[in-house]
Parts: sequence; structure tokens; C-alpha cells
Amino acid sequence: QVTLVESGGGLVQAGGSLRLSCAASGRDFNINDMGWYRQAPGKPRESLATITSGGNTNYADSVKGRFSISRDNPENTIYLQMNRLKPEDTAVYYCAADVVVRWPSLSSYRSWGQGTQVTVSS
Repeated sequence: QVTLVESGGGLVQAGGSLRLSCAASGRDFNINDMGWYRQAPGKPRESLATITSGGNTNYADSVKGRFSISRDNPENTIYLQMNRLKPEDTAVYYCAADVVVRWPSLSSYRSWGQGTQVTVSS
């Protein structure tokens, strides 16, 4: 079982910045792609940014140029630097990781964090 824990959410004024973190923990695992997603009330979950184990990134148009994803492979952690935040960025933010687990048996799956609330006031 690989567990993801997000942190860094909160309340910020429009135009401000926040940095989210997501740390993975478990036993005998490797992580391939990781990413950040968000879900606002009444809306479907939206993919924001993804990063491969090699550091290649991809962004949704809605956050391109404002958000930046980064990764610390030895620490199994990813970050999301969010700048020039807008009220429409208000949502619960989730991280996800495509993991390969070797114990107790070989398996692969997508693990999700519990989410962290980001609220941007106007």
C-alpha cells in the first residue's frame, strides 16, 4: 500500500501564491508518473499538471504559465507552485501517483491522496 499525503492548501487572496506538497510513503515501491488534479463543487475532477519520473511535464491550459509542477525523486515527493491565483482556482486539490509495488506481490495501480482545500478570495 502506497499512501499519498498532500499539504500546503489554505486561504489566499486573488493574485497570491501557494505551494502544495505531496509525499508518497510505503514499502518496496517505485513511482512512474505523478500529477496534480482538482475538483470544484459540482464539477468533474480536472487534471492540472503531470510529471514523469524523468521530469517531463504537461499542463492544462487553465494553469499553464501560472502553475509549476516539480518532483524530488529520492523523497518521492511532488510540488505544485501556484502563482497569480484566481477565485476560479478554488477547489480541493489532489495528487496522484502511478505506482509499482513489489511487496507483498507485484502490482501496479494509481494511488490518490486525500485532498487539500485551496480557497482563493476575490
